[in-house]
Amino acid sequence: MHYTLHQLQIFLKIAEKQSITKASEELHLTQPAVSIQLRNFQDQFPIPLTEVIGRKLYITDFGKEIAVAAQRILEEVKEINYKTMAYQGQLSGVLKISVVSTGKYVMPYFLSDFIKKHEGIDLILDVTNKAKVLESLEQNNVDFSLVSVLPTNLQIEKTQLIENRLYLVGNSKEQFTKKMYDKSIFTKLPLIYREQGSGTRHTMEKFIEKNNLPVRKKMELTSNEAVKQAVLAGLGYSIMPLIGIRNELSAGRLQIIPVKGFPIKTNWNLIWLKNKKFSLAASAFLDHLELEKETIMKNNFEDYISS
Repeated sequence: MHYTLHQLQIFLKIAEKQSITKASEELHLTQPAVSIQLRNFQDQFPIPLTEVIGRKLYITDFGKEIAVAAQRILEEVKEINYKTMAYQGQLSGVLKISVVSTGKYVMPYFLSDFIKKHEGIDLILDVTNKAKVLESLEQNNVDFSLVSVLPTNLQIEKTQLIENRLYLVGNSKEQFTKKMYDKSIFTKLPLIYREQGSGTRHTMEKFIEKNNLPVRKKMELTSNEAVKQAVLAGLGYSIMPLIGIRNELSAGRLQIIPVKGFPIKTNWNLIWLKNKKFSLAASAFLDHLELEKETIMKNNFEDYISS
């Protein structure tokens, strides 16, 4: 047999996605190129790895076992590369971070210089909802998680990054002429909510309950980006983190509606399990944050911090 690591990578991705098209998209290859590599890989086995039923691709039981073996081989190859870099004095390994969806506007800036400096580190950044972020942390599947609402059921340690401020936001087509509105304005504005489990939703509902606000719930959407697009389209209003709408505010496409009691303030915190045994990569990243986070905030969030 003469299969290549490239073929193993392609077959593993096909097995994960159950689709040649989706595999080609993730691998940034053309669909014909992926199909050719799959065929060349299949030619080395007397037993089918895949089958097509009703135009849908399925991985056979034999194919599933080969996929498991392929993953194991590729992980061993990565480990060889990491060991080689370590002997050459380079920091290497995998850094795994889970981030709540709005955190995608924050975390990349705290990672950029570190990843550029240490080319031997592979970054796995999972952007998802709060529930899944905390699940991956609890199961010790990640080194760190970025959240704006701290969990109460886990023993954690944390380092604070930047403040998270939430405002009542609408598109720019409606006129709001008062310098400040009282909370009765919520009786007139249909609100767009994030989904259950979202940190933004939790903060928003906690504020509404504390202030006994008479809100009109218009709809519920599953990401901050979806909420932003709905607000831009004039479908309603929402309480949104400032960090995710800076560009739209600068362009005059969104506006902050001044309401007593706003902004709602929380903090973006990078958290990890208490007594977590860090890899060299994770430990180095934490050291990098402690040394550089003030500079990172000044260079990338100065307008946000001063606003």
